[in-house]
Amino acid sequence: MAEMLLFHHAHGLTSGVREFAERIERAGHTVHVPDLYEGRVFDTLEQGVAYAQEAGFDSIIERGRVAAEGLPGDLVYAGFSLGVLPAQMLAQSRAGAKGALLFHACVPTSEFGDAWPPGVPVQIHGMDTDEFFVEEGDLEAARTLVQTTTDAELFLYPGDQHLFADGSLLSYDEHATTLLTERVLGFLDGVR
Repeated sequence: MAEMLLFHHAHGLTSGVREFAERIERAGHTVHVPDLYEGRVFDTLEQGVAYAQEAGFDSIIERGRVAAEGLPGDLVYAGFSLGVLPAQMLAQSRAGAKGALLFHACVPTSEFGDAWPPGVPVQIHGMDTDEFFVEEGDLEAARTLVQTTTDAELFLYPGDQHLFADGSLLSYDEHATTLLTERVLGFLDGVR
């Protein structure tokens, strides 16, 4: 079974992120869910993004790197939106990465090196009319990653919700999350 390090989104470590991790664990995988916000949880995305900007995105990424210390290198790195930053950084730069799961976001690989590392499979999941995913360049970065990497998949779901896989938020989409979870479990079952 796979071992995953899962990073939360800009709202913080919500009950929905914890519930998602628990679903993955019930399937037999190990999931580590660090709190990059030191206990803070925000009611709105705007408040959470404001906190991330105040803390600094480099600081959030560094908190993710520190969270990986002491854990084995052969992890699958996963992140929801803001959490994609440390997840993608670790998948691209930490030796032994087994894969990456990028939910609701993707940044150009040049942010963390020259290219995606060979032999590290990746899935990117987002909604096809999510303004953050589509209009802020994440979809373009995801498509480029798929075109330049042999083991990369992009899954687009119908809808405009950004954080659709967090059951504690109004943006939750049960149908899309069920399909996303099936795909994630298939990915994790294939990790060697």
